[in-house]
Amino acid sequence: MRTFSYQATILSVKHSGENNSRVTLLTKEEGIIYAILYGGPKSKLRSLVSPFNRGIAYIYKDELKKSSKITDFDVKSYHPSFRENLFKSYAANFAGEILLKSKCAGSAEQTFILYNALLDGMEASNENESKLGLLRFIWRYIDLLGVRPDSSCCCQCGKSFMQGKLNDESLDCWASYSESENGFICNDCLNNKIMPFCLSKKSLTYLEAVSVLKPKDVRNIAIDLSSMVEIKELCYSVIQVACNTTFLSLQSGIGIL
Repeated sequence: MRTFSYQATILSVKHSGENNSRVTLLTKEEGIIYAILYGGPKSKLRSLVSPFNRGIAYIYKDELKKSSKITDFDVKSYHPSFRENLFKSYAANFAGEILLKSKCAGSAEQTFILYNALLDGMEASNENESKLGLLRFIWRYIDLLGVRPDSSCCCQCGKSFMQGKLNDESLDCWASYSESENGFICNDCLNNKIMPFCLSKKSLTYLEAVSVLKPKDVRNIAIDLSSMVEIKELCYSVIQVACNTTFLSLQSGIGIL
């Protein structure tokens, strides 16, 4: 029986019994951890252990009973705007569900960094900026899973999508995503086949920027609404295929996410 300390972010808190709660934590050291929080609604600790708070969690583990409980939580970061903005709250839950379903992609530390960068970024941003932030998180997390398609060139002929300058014609279909090949196919190789996800050059260029540039540089890149919709539909589909599941967060957040 020992007490361990973790760098942790609270993913969810659910009632368990009359006065207790079952807490799901994302930790930098071990990934997902479940623990019981004891105490009624007036407990100071209960007010600290709230969704999306980040800090140092102290977990008492009883190996014989195979149980864990939170004994203290030193909060280092809050996200108060999430209580006032539905999108931010739903986006944080959606990203958290991705981590749970994919078991942190086998990389607790990198997942911890990515998820908290998303939370902190949304806290400092408006709703539209947060929507792009969620898409960047998914695209980077797909890479962590090892299944991110190459957005720089055609997966069949190798033709680069990055040639030429962006112009008004950049809104036209530049390539289509093939789920079977997990790659993008140029129009020449497509041979008039109809694919479910068609992306413009602006969309592909933005995805490639997310892939190769530093996060602070990508945040300065603006894209139009139609490109954002294309990227969102692609990212949501790819992450669901990668995790082999349908996310409850997406179903409950229809019209918001």
